[in-house]
Amino acid sequence: MDFPCGRLGHDAEIPRARPVPGAGPGAVSPFLSLLHSISSGLSDAELSEMKFLCRDKIGKRKLDAVQSGRELFSILMEQQLIASDSLELLRKLLQLIHRGDLLSLLVQFEEEEPHAPDDQPDRHEKRLLKAAVNVICDNVGREWKKLMRELGMSEVKLDRIEAAHRFNLYELLVQALREWQLWKGKDAKVADLIKALRGCNLNLVADMVEEKISKLNMEPDETGVKL
Repeated sequence: MDFPCGRLGHDAEIPRARPVPGAGPGAVSPFLSLLHSISSGLSDAELSEMKFLCRDKIGKRKLDAVQSGRELFSILMEQQLIASDSLELLRKLLQLIHRGDLLSLLVQFEEEEPHAPDDQPDRHEKRLLKAAVNVICDNVGREWKKLMRELGMSEVKLDRIEAAHRFNLYELLVQALREWQLWKGKDAKVADLIKALRGCNLNLVADMVEEKISKLNMEPDETGVKL
């Protein structure tokens, strides 16, 4: 629940919003945990600011009745203005009220693994993905954004990655591909990487990935079994 006075203060310790592993009836939604943590960290004045910034999205009567961040976020979810895979509005609101500490919770939510263990690629696909990512990171340079757009990554995520690793081109691509894999879960496939490379006319790199994958498929894995 929200703190009664609504004045936690910027320097106080903010509850950490961490994904809860596993699925099932007892699991807590990582996204709702994030919203709860942000709501708990808002002062009355900051909530008022956020309500003002949402006046063009929510009717005045509804806004006047909002008494907590949790209530505001519930309305925004109902109107499909925020969701676990659509955080642009929430990010902007936190930026405008200058709450970088709460914004860091949102970034943490995006960066940590959002998928349950049964929503991951199988062992064989993970092995191929690791090899493919190594080849791509070694051979794709300034075309990294073009490749990630072809893979469906949002501009918001790409801009955030670029801001964090502006002076390390290799690390830019490492982190971008990591986020792509976390986003896709069990649907992350080497075939999609190859298709995206060819869609960007990076055919030489695509050929290199295919050659590496072909060799891996002929080699035994760590258990000694050929895949």
